[in-house]
Amino acid sequence: MITPSHRRLRLAVLLALLPALNLSPTVLAGAEAPVAAAPEAQWVPTWGAAPQLTEPKNLPPAPGLAGSTLRQTVHLSIGGDRLRVRFSNAFGTGPVTIAAAAIAMPGALGAIQSGSSRPLTFGGQTAVTIAPGALAVSDPVEFAVRPLSDLTITTFFGAVSRDVTGHPGARCTSYLQSGDFVSAPVLAGAVTMEHWYLLAGVEVWSAHPAGVLAILGDSITDGRGSTTDQNRRWPDDLARRLQADARTAGIGVLNQGIGGNRLLHDGLGPAALARLDRDVLEQNGVRWLIVFEGVNDIGTAPKDQPGDVAQQIIAAYQQIIDRAHARRIRVLGATITPFGKSFYDSPAHETNRATVNQWIRTSGRFDGVIDFDAAARDPAEPTRLAPAVDSGDHLHLSDKGYEVLAGAVSLDELR
Repeated sequence: MITPSHRRLRLAVLLALLPALNLSPTVLAGAEAPVAAAPEAQWVPTWGAAPQLTEPKNLPPAPGLAGSTLRQTVHLSIGGDRLRVRFSNAFGTGPVTIAAAAIAMPGALGAIQSGSSRPLTFGGQTAVTIAPGALAVSDPVEFAVRPLSDLTITTFFGAVSRDVTGHPGARCTSYLQSGDFVSAPVLAGAVTMEHWYLLAGVEVWSAHPAGVLAILGDSITDGRGSTTDQNRRWPDDLARRLQADARTAGIGVLNQGIGGNRLLHDGLGPAALARLDRDVLEQNGVRWLIVFEGVNDIGTAPKDQPGDVAQQIIAAYQQIIDRAHARRIRVLGATITPFGKSFYDSPAHETNRATVNQWIRTSGRFDGVIDFDAAARDPAEPTRLAPAVDSGDHLHLSDKGYEVLAGAVSLDELR
């Protein structure tokens, strides 16, 4: 006779053997696709930018960050009454000191709205030094923000690392001025750039979070070809769609696209396989992941030989799926959009793209499929982008094109 105590003993032994058997409690429970349970209360991202080492041509202009005030604006996805800000020195080789920082509602041309500025603190202190490779998260601030609104973060820096952590593809104007002007309504003598530096995320407190959708992508997700300061990246358009539907309005959108990014090898930013933990798996509240990467792996492979890059991309997808499923994250695969007539165009590259897209559509390994290829291609010439969505370089999309991509995401996958 098997008693309850025997059953408990057998279960304990089986659980102890899980690593050796390469199984998981989810498999034993008979679950089909992992679905993360929404926590009761949690900090969740409303905005983020994947950090990377800033290459020399995108470093801050004179006067530089040290001893200067930097004003940066971000576009939020979900709202809240309390928030905190994340600063990253992930790629710095020396410490970075934030001498003072504040948040505010933005005005025009780098100004902030009168009376809206609120100081940030770190462990109750107005200043913080971020060690090389480290992250600093501000103390919570009572500050109400609406969904789809903009937020300005102003930072006065002390010493900074020679190697700067940033996000060059901001598609948003930042303002830099020598001296401490954190609370100044206007930075009258500022220089401008379309980059973010040190800024990695904004989180809001949610008592009943619906969850976060993270997007792992390259320059197409980062919004290259979209209009500066208009928030026309396809993740921005998707956030607007989510907000318009009461069933998905609580879902935060976390854009972790990096221009030039690849799945397999470092380039502009670390490879997707290398940054998956920091940029997706370790982010609070992520329940869904869209993987839209691979075009740069294909495009940088030799043009005169097919090679095995398609199979390497497929293997990378499977690694991402398995690692995300271990965190009970549902993973959606997006097909690679056409690049005919672009600088990536070649018969071998098109063969690899077709092979990868066929696997995404038919393998069943992803929990869902988003067919960006079908949405963006020219029906008369399927290896090319449709003229109405092409930014002009035959690889990146226009504002209209990004709207088309966002419209191809089924919201049913996120409910």
